[in-house]
Amino acid sequence: MLRKKKIFTTLFILLMISVDSLLAQGNRPIFEEMPGMVSYTYRDSFSKDVAATLDTLQAMGIKDMEFSNLFGKTAAELRQLLDERDMFCSSFGVGYPDLVNKTQEVAENTKTLGAKFVRVAWIPHEAPFGLSDAEKAIADFNKAGKILKEEHDLTFCYHNHGYEFYPHENGTLFDYMMEQTDPEYVSYEIDILWTFFPGADPAALINKYPDRFKLMHLKDLKKGVEGNMSGGTPKENDVVLGTGQLDLPAILKAAKEAGIEHFYIEDESPIYYQQVPKSMAFLQGLRY
Repeated sequence: MLRKKKIFTTLFILLMISVDSLLAQGNRPIFEEMPGMVSYTYRDSFSKDVAATLDTLQAMGIKDMEFSNLFGKTAAELRQLLDERDMFCSSFGVGYPDLVNKTQEVAENTKTLGAKFVRVAWIPHEAPFGLSDAEKAIADFNKAGKILKEEHDLTFCYHNHGYEFYPHENGTLFDYMMEQTDPEYVSYEIDILWTFFPGADPAALINKYPDRFKLMHLKDLKKGVEGNMSGGTPKENDVVLGTGQLDLPAILKAAKEAGIEHFYIEDESPIYYQQVPKSMAFLQGLRY
């Protein structure tokens, strides 16, 4: 009888520990700090007044920035504006031609900004995106990525845009790019809308390549919109996070488990200034 009592007590304690653990997970914020912002979201505002736009973002609690444009400033001038506001740039987005033809200049600007990542978001091509386009990008990414890493200690990331998901062999052209790019020199930024839009599952893709994604664009797609592999959709189809088609909790759980380092809110809609605060409130309310 005493032995059964001890077993029952042990099992009860283990059960309580498990329950407490589950409760703790359910109350843990997915984001301890507010995610960053892509400059493209506030591109119109930045084009008019960089300092005032940074003031707005600072007041909203944004610290981490991904810039895809210097907006008429030098990298040093933009860095000073960020430093004055206790903000920072973690990723610098550039065009494909600059990555290939101005690799050293890109590296210097990235380091001046204080960023650790260089990002490209579009591969020039004639639709539909094909194997030859992928092969050229693979060669260019491996070459530039090696220079950035070995000579400047920077990490190159390719940002998917939806057209890379055409079938290829037993997977897609995106899988082919993953397989053929050197993980030492080429990482990825997953744009979850441009993963979902062509029919892929963002959470499943992260789980498939947990070590390759370093950055993420947070976006949501309007309900009822059907996707394709064009890499484009009307900007009005960007909606407040949590109100669209994407399963944000599942995606972010996979992202956190994979160790993605930086998350950036991106809203291309004309009413981004109305939508972004609501998206931020949604993100702050997420638990796991």
